[in-house]
Amino acid sequence: MTLPPSAREFLLDVRVYYEDTDAAGVVFYANYLKFFERARTEWLRALGFDQSVLVAEAGRLFVVHSLDMAYRRPARLDDVLAIRSRVTRVGRASIHFAQRAERRGELLAEGSIQVCCVDATHMRPAELPPGIREKLTSIQG
Repeated sequence: MTLPPSAREFLLDVRVYYEDTDAAGVVFYANYLKFFERARTEWLRALGFDQSVLVAEAGRLFVVHSLDMAYRRPARLDDVLAIRSRVTRVGRASIHFAQRAERRGELLAEGSIQVCCVDATHMRPAELPPGIREKLTSIQG
C-alpha cells in the first residue's frame, strides 16, 4: 500500500521471506536496509521519477552517504512490515530520510539515512535535478 504521491509520508508493505531471516529465524539486521532502500525507490517512482531514467537522461545516481539505525524488536518469517518513509531535509545534492519498520503499529527498526546525488560518470556530488528537488522540498516535514 502506498500513500498518495503528495503525502508527506510514504508507506510500503513488505513481507518477510525465508531468505530475509538469519539462523535464529529473525530478520537479519542488514535486510532492514534493503527494505528501506526499496521504499525510497518506490516513493521516487510514485512521485514520477524512475532512477534508471535519471541515470540515462540526467547522468545522476543516488548513493547512501551515511545512516544511523536502531533496532527495537525482531521481525520474523511471514510478518508483513509497514515501511514508513519521510523526507526530513533536502540539500543541494542530498536528501535526508527518516524511515521506520513496523509490524501492526509496533516499531521494529528505525533509521536516519542521508542519500547523496552524484554524477554517474565521476561519482562526485552533483546537484539534485530541479524537478526532484522541488517535489521533495514541497513534501518534506
